[in-house]
Amino acid sequence: MSQTYGELLSMAAARLKAAGVVEGAAEARRLLSDAAGLSAARLGAELGETAAQEAVARFEAMLMRREAREPVSHILGKRQFFNHEFVVTAAVLDPRPETEMLVLAALEAPFERVLDLGTGSGAILLSLLAERSTATGLGTDLSPAALKVAQKNAKLLELEARCRLEVADWFTGINGCFDLIVSNPPYISQAEMAELAPELSYEPAMALTDGSDGMKAYRAICAGMTAHLAPGGRLIVEIGWTQGAEVAMMMQEAGLCDVRILPDLDGRDRVVLGSRSQAL
Repeated sequence: MSQTYGELLSMAAARLKAAGVVEGAAEARRLLSDAAGLSAARLGAELGETAAQEAVARFEAMLMRREAREPVSHILGKRQFFNHEFVVTAAVLDPRPETEMLVLAALEAPFERVLDLGTGSGAILLSLLAERSTATGLGTDLSPAALKVAQKNAKLLELEARCRLEVADWFTGINGCFDLIVSNPPYISQAEMAELAPELSYEPAMALTDGSDGMKAYRAICAGMTAHLAPGGRLIVEIGWTQGAEVAMMMQEAGLCDVRILPDLDGRDRVVLGSRSQAL
């Protein structure tokens, strides 16, 4: 039976709502736009047009995956973050809008050498390099599969010449100093994992939780950063919204100054940053 784009959207929105997807109508539009090969504006102008059967079949397959609560980024294989589109797979954490606060904080001051610990898709590192044409960067991750995704994104953004990617466990095996160290580490405690949205079951657990209290990564970063943060350099990390005070204290005890906690757009603690003194 022939269906118009508008009828497909109405049907999909109802199905996604029944599946517990909060923004089902908006997500249905994104999926149908991709399935039909139409821009969002073009789709809006053609809601009364009959959809091609090939597009209907692709849309149905996508819709079934989303009903199972697979993230839209995994279904589409991409995610918009900051000023660019990134390849996203099940091997990496899905870049969140909240993480853009870390990028914005990093861009508040100059940097030439940046280290991204736990780079995943490379979204943070590559966004920073794209904004600073003379900067170079190193992205590390425990997952070789994640680094393959980051490598693909570096190539797509034409940043391969200024970006190195290596398997590493925090600072283990890292050489040299950097004037900016950033990280969005696994900060969800093991006790909280059972309460997470179903979508997160599709993301790598090692990128979400440390299997403990959610603070292990910050302890490792603060303990090891002294040997790798240049005088005057900055350390900037994303946090869970309840962790700001504790992470800020860790940075202060590690010798950083001007330690600050920054909120996200919802007013919740999201980023902690500090600077190393120029005089050592």
